[in-house]
Amino acid sequence: MNLSFFDQFTSPCLLGIPLILLSMLFPTLLLPSPGNRWVTNRLSTLQSWCIDLITKQLMTPLNKNGHKWALIFTSLMIFLLSINLLGLLPYTFTPTTQLSMNMALAFPLWLATLLTGLRNQPSASLGHLLPEGTPTPLIPALILIETTSLLIRPLALGVRLTANLTAGHLLIQLISTATAALLSIMPAISILTSIVLLLLTILEVAVAMIQAYVFVLLLSLYLQENI
Repeated sequence: MNLSFFDQFTSPCLLGIPLILLSMLFPTLLLPSPGNRWVTNRLSTLQSWCIDLITKQLMTPLNKNGHKWALIFTSLMIFLLSINLLGLLPYTFTPTTQLSMNMALAFPLWLATLLTGLRNQPSASLGHLLPEGTPTPLIPALILIETTSLLIRPLALGVRLTANLTAGHLLIQLISTATAALLSIMPAISILTSIVLLLLTILEVAVAMIQAYVFVLLLSLYLQENI
């Protein structure tokens, strides 16, 4: 059977069960067991420290009114981070390489930030469409440009996350295929490509974490404009 490079973006199944569902059960093993203590072991301490660090980084650009969104943004960050990293495991699938899923996350949250601004401060929210001091002949063109840039924000969020993860996965697939093909022909070159593959995998882990952070950070910046 001939496989294409894009077959890695389809979820593999075992006995009719998508393996991504099994891999998503792994983080539940990290959850602390119920007890009468807030912190039961070093793992719980590390988890609490990571969640606290993520929340502080996301809430720094926001004022006090935006802190109501802390739970949503932190949960989204952990969700994207888990999916992106789990997608790097063998025989799994990365849902965030699908534009449909990323748009399903980006569009409702962007719309929520926009509606929040229109409800709380409609004049200031609409004022972003026309910079102060704009010459009169340029007003219609600038309003059209600013409206277009506002409406493509969720598309930019979804496409950015999809493109970065897809490109990284394709590069790993290409280099790993080249490594396997060169192993019997030119072992020395195959070893070099294996080193490149290892470095690329480390880079892809960093990209998976950075893209999850950038996705949520941009949403928080959009919220700051509307509160």
